[in-house]
Amino acid sequence: MVAFTGTTVGRKYLMGVSGLIWAGFVFVHMCGNMLILISPQAYNAYGHAIVSNKPLLIASELILIFALATHIVSAIALTRQNRSAKGIAPVRAPNGAKSTGLASRTMAAQGALVLVFIISHLVVFKFGNYYETTVDGVVMRDLSKVIFEVFQSCQPVAWYAFCLVLLGFHLSHGFGSIFQSLGMLHPAYQPKIRIASLVYGFVVSVGFLSQPIYVFLSQS
Repeated sequence: MVAFTGTTVGRKYLMGVSGLIWAGFVFVHMCGNMLILISPQAYNAYGHAIVSNKPLLIASELILIFALATHIVSAIALTRQNRSAKGIAPVRAPNGAKSTGLASRTMAAQGALVLVFIISHLVVFKFGNYYETTVDGVVMRDLSKVIFEVFQSCQPVAWYAFCLVLLGFHLSHGFGSIFQSLGMLHPAYQPKIRIASLVYGFVVSVGFLSQPIYVFLSQS
């Protein structure tokens, strides 16, 4: 198993599986964030339901951290391997599936900026100011108050907008690449997977953007 994960194919599988885990998490997290559009109470209840289940929370966080670390390490290893093989002709994906466009060439830079965004997001919201509120008789963290504090000015909204558009761009290419990494990119399905990847990236980006924009405009 260790020998396999050290090969190019093994690293691509690790990239694919870890990317799939994060793609699923990002979509679920986006749906949860959009509850602020319903009401602060619904959003706070959602956040409380997550943190109150400690075993599930810890297990999920460990899986996400491990998947993220695996994704980063695999990406770095594959990048170094590609750079060291300049004199070797690259292996082509079936029917030119491996994109050489802007999204493909800048995936490493995109990933680095997305990582910075994830860390800053955790610092502000997971470890940020703590307020309490009561929803249906249950005392819980008033996370909605933190959100309204953060997104009351243009600067953080602009920063989030930039990062979320970048995230959508990254996912629109990365989601389709998952199938390639796992050896599932059949030529017959390639156009549909490409469309699904673009739609997924767009939906995630717009879904996440709805929160800061809604909060900012509601306070204007």
